[in-house]
Amino acid sequence: MIPQANPGAGYRALKAEIDDAVSRALASGWYILGTEIRAFEAEFAAWLGVSNAIGCGNGTDAIALALRGLGVGPGCTVVTVSHTAVATVAAIEMTGATPLLIDIDPVFYTMDPAALQAVLQDPPAGLPPIKAVVPVHLYGQPADLDRIVPLCRAHGVALIEDCAQAHGARLHGQRVGTFGDAATFSFYPTKNLGALGDGGAVATNNPALAEKIGALRQYGWHKHYISDEVGVNSRLDEIQAAILRAKLPHLDAQNARRRDIAAAFTEVLTGHPLAAPRQRQDVDHVFHLYVTRSARRDRFQAALREAGVGTGIHYPVPVHLQPAYAGRVALGPSGCPETEAAAKEILSLPIYPELSDADVAAIRAALTLLRND
Repeated sequence: MIPQANPGAGYRALKAEIDDAVSRALASGWYILGTEIRAFEAEFAAWLGVSNAIGCGNGTDAIALALRGLGVGPGCTVVTVSHTAVATVAAIEMTGATPLLIDIDPVFYTMDPAALQAVLQDPPAGLPPIKAVVPVHLYGQPADLDRIVPLCRAHGVALIEDCAQAHGARLHGQRVGTFGDAATFSFYPTKNLGALGDGGAVATNNPALAEKIGALRQYGWHKHYISDEVGVNSRLDEIQAAILRAKLPHLDAQNARRRDIAAAFTEVLTGHPLAAPRQRQDVDHVFHLYVTRSARRDRFQAALREAGVGTGIHYPVPVHLQPAYAGRVALGPSGCPETEAAAKEILSLPIYPELSDADVAAIRAALTLLRND
């Protein structure tokens, strides 16, 4: 079976470099907020094109820290989408803020700017003031920042980019993570840049914000053992930072490999009943996931499994319909009909840079057999 994701293959592909990095971190004798994380933060910020990157425990914490750093918490509403990993919404609630979930566009599955405009111009009654917007760059493709950024600026709300699935994606040649007030990244093992455990980071061009987030991630300390404000314990450890340093120089080439694999799949899916993903103009998609769509999704998934091709569904149940959130989380005035429709039809094919040419050929062959299904 060709798995839909294979983080172990990512380790084996760079085993010597990763093992050397881990050995270096272990031999240092300093395992929290030492030389490895400082070096990774500098290297990641330079690669991204921002002045500051602050490592933290995971991508969920990164969103919560970015929001708190911008003064968003109790008495604030944060707009995001329901078609996302639940972490996006969980992070908002971690701060004490109120999430407001709006719909996606049906083509690219990212935040619908028209739905955002509607809630910014006429906020739903009974909610605290909207103070921030968190668009999710989903599946490796940027959200419609050409429309979202001006809306946020016009209404004076903070913009935090959720880049957990879009390491290296570009819009108009500019990397995502550099358009908003802050950006957040997850280094979960299956991400395009993945650690071998949990990890996250906040990126920003605002040095004061970076300093504040750096304090918040460690109990609110500016001076050791003295909490100037209430913080948390959310630190990217030295071993994971060393692993990420070993992997970062390979990321652009690995993203190029993902694009090549995606092109091979798209070629087969032209005119196919399993629709290929669409790509925005002037975008460098990094294909964290290759997400197809069909009203006969379950039938195609079973057939691919029979052919030895693993698949996934990202995501099967919208956040607003999950038991922990259903009936209590706020929705935009039009609800989330496109989100609910997509959840019933999307199907993720295997895509990661370690897929061999033989694997790609086998997946293409399986897709070809389904053409007349």
